[in-house]
Amino acid sequence: MRFSKFFLAVATCTSLAACGDSTGEQALLGGGAGALGAAVLNADPFVGAAVGAAGNVLFCKTQRNCY
Repeated sequence: MRFSKFFLAVATCTSLAACGDSTGEQALLGGGAGALGAAVLNADPFVGAAVGAAGNVLFCKTQRNCY
């Protein structure tokens, strides 16, 4: 069980590094990462998805090197 939580945490961090080409892709990738992170932390996956989507879109729009 401990290994699977570690693997999920690494997968979450890896998926957060992906921006996406459009705003929709950015929201989808961020939402998926947020939901996965919330599942690892035993939190509400809907809140995690909302925070992840908003965070990834905001990050990708403010960083000049994120395509």
